[in-house]
Amino acid sequence: MNDVVADEFGLTEAERALLPTRQELDHYAEHGWYLSKKLFTDEELDLLQDATDKYYEGHRDRTLPVRPPKLASWQPSDGPVQRHNDYIHYESEAAGRILRKPLLGAVAALLARTEEIRVFQGTLIYKPPVAGEPSNLVPWHFDKHYWQTSTSDRMLTAFIPFHDCGVENGTITMVDGSHRWRELPAGEDSSRHFAERDNSELDELLAANAAFNGVEVVKVPVEIPRGHVSFHHCRTYHGSGPNLAPSPRRAVSLHLQDGANEYRPWAKADGTPVVYNHDVLVRRTPDGRPDYADPEFCPVIWRGEV
Repeated sequence: MNDVVADEFGLTEAERALLPTRQELDHYAEHGWYLSKKLFTDEELDLLQDATDKYYEGHRDRTLPVRPPKLASWQPSDGPVQRHNDYIHYESEAAGRILRKPLLGAVAALLARTEEIRVFQGTLIYKPPVAGEPSNLVPWHFDKHYWQTSTSDRMLTAFIPFHDCGVENGTITMVDGSHRWRELPAGEDSSRHFAERDNSELDELLAANAAFNGVEVVKVPVEIPRGHVSFHHCRTYHGSGPNLAPSPRRAVSLHLQDGANEYRPWAKADGTPVVYNHDVLVRRTPDGRPDYADPEFCPVIWRGEV
């Protein structure tokens, strides 16, 4: 590592001890998900929760210059449903500072086998303690379906709960090894978000893709101790169940991109173009495309060899 990289993204020896082992990297490559060691301190998570409390109360350090077409933006008037708020890393400086932790980026870089990791999207999630709330059920999907305008297949997501997160909370559940499946050519608009679709439709799609690959669906709920992080590949099917705990399930899904990722045009099945939220926000590349390396919205959190 050169001095500039070390100054900006260097790790302490204690942090290096928290990086995934060769066996764990092999596990991620085979299974499509990884549960980290304790990457965030209790103090950092307390600060993150405090920052998001203020966010829910209306505090913004800055706001988006325009409203993207598919923005997830829960407001109190929406009621006690599952809350999703995109761009938490941009609108809250206190939250963004913690989410840009180089150690998190270094882990992601090892998993994705790249030397640069940038934020792609930060979504704040609050699953209320309402056992029968339909929005608390997250049906089976994989993230790349919503990122069709991205060239990379190395993208990944860091799921960061603010507390111990288990089955009772409705923790994230992986379909083991599904990132290696060949996808059934469904001829449908795969960019349509799971919130816009019937759960049974997505259950059937998962079963059909498993049958197409001649494999069984193996579901693995990830029990996440506080401070640990669950990572999953952009093509790993995942979902979550209801929150049966007496307290809300609070987390950030930090979507990450490798340094090689860039915009590409993509059309839906009917020929209309797919538009990701960034496309109306970020600066333009010299050839006029949305720049997914815009540091305002997609900051680098790791660069260099780990």
